[in-house]
Amino acid sequence: MGSTTRDVFLKAEGFKQIKTAEFATGEGMCFSLGSKVEIKKIVTASGGGGANAAVTFARQGLRTACIGVVGDDFNGHVLLDELKREGIDTQFYDIHAEDHTAYSTILVSDNGERTILSYKGEGQHFEANKIPFDRINAKWMYLDSLGGNYDVLQKAVDWALRNNVKLAANPGGKELAHGLEKLKPLWKHFSYIGMNQEEAADLTGIPYDNKAEIFKVMDEIIDGIFVMSQGPQGVEVSDGKNIYTAGIPDSPVIERTGAGDAFHSGFLSEYIRSGDIKRAIQFGTANSSSVVTKFGAVEGILKEGEWGPWPLVDVSVR
Repeated sequence: MGSTTRDVFLKAEGFKQIKTAEFATGEGMCFSLGSKVEIKKIVTASGGGGANAAVTFARQGLRTACIGVVGDDFNGHVLLDELKREGIDTQFYDIHAEDHTAYSTILVSDNGERTILSYKGEGQHFEANKIPFDRINAKWMYLDSLGGNYDVLQKAVDWALRNNVKLAANPGGKELAHGLEKLKPLWKHFSYIGMNQEEAADLTGIPYDNKAEIFKVMDEIIDGIFVMSQGPQGVEVSDGKNIYTAGIPDSPVIERTGAGDAFHSGFLSEYIRSGDIKRAIQFGTANSSSVVTKFGAVEGILKEGEWGPWPLVDVSVR
């Protein structure tokens, strides 16, 4: 369950990265004001965390349905058709007619970094009473960005508890904005929660570099696996007893959109299949490393049996 978007990627030689304290990240992607910038490459693709994860699960042979909201417009119907071609059940989508399907224009620099101009559109209109939980039959439910709709999160957890369904999440920024105290009562029921280190530090109020304390707090909240991704530094995973650490392989990068979705859904796919955390980290890493070699969040998602030699990276345990 989560967002579904139409993504358009633009790459041009005129995009320049400039270091400046005026931007939160310390760098800006810039082009000349009032000029015409020639686009060298344009790629149109499906995206959104919910749809991206669903493609991984389906390509890994898991029977998969996706729950989301799209507009009753051209992009919405095209996205549903693309999901169906992946073998994903789309019967639970809400086709909402009051806004446009979520849309992103993604500006890609030469080194693979990107800036996303995101229009949330219908993705903001998740409504708990529009989701037919009584018709859903599943062993796992994976929650991505829900547009910050706490009622949907609460109802999903209540439904999962009543039906003995395992829960996993890679929450979006609007979900994390509810704060730790409001999320604690729900997250204690989750078997898997993943986020990046910056999000974990902000959520817990613990300094970014104090990873040990972040894991201590999150392990007390989550009765399952907590995954903290660290960008180019790799990932750390806790099962409440041990911390597993892995780097990332030295592989080519075209652009990084969807890398996090690919890791979390890849990890969970393999964990559902084998129950092996080391192997799950390996496959999540392989899936993510494949995605960044293509434009778009789904083109590089691995199919069942495509995973190359194992292990891809070393996983240490402490």
